[in-house]
Amino acid sequence: KGTYLCAACGVELFSSEVKFDSGTGWPSFTEPKDKEMVQDVPDNSHGMRRTEATCGRCGSHLGHVFDDGPKKLPAGRPCTGKRFCINSVALKFKK
Repeated sequence: KGTYLCAACGVELFSSEVKFDSGTGWPSFTEPKDKEMVQDVPDNSHGMRRTEATCGRCGSHLGHVFDDGPKKLPAGRPCTGKRFCINSVALKFKK
């Protein structure tokens, strides 16, 4: 249990309580700790329409956000239905 931080600037981004196994191989979360610390940016690169997730403090690329996340976590906590698919290199972990 712990908190995932931006590897570039150290701001808190995600709690391990909302981390889930999406089956993609990428760390996936249902929501950020603070919505202002993870910004949504339109990404139309590579012929796709996606939403890029960037750090709200330093602007670093974190990954992408998709609408195919779980509706509930195993503990029964309701979720946003979002899947924040984050590059593990963009994160540091703090217990």
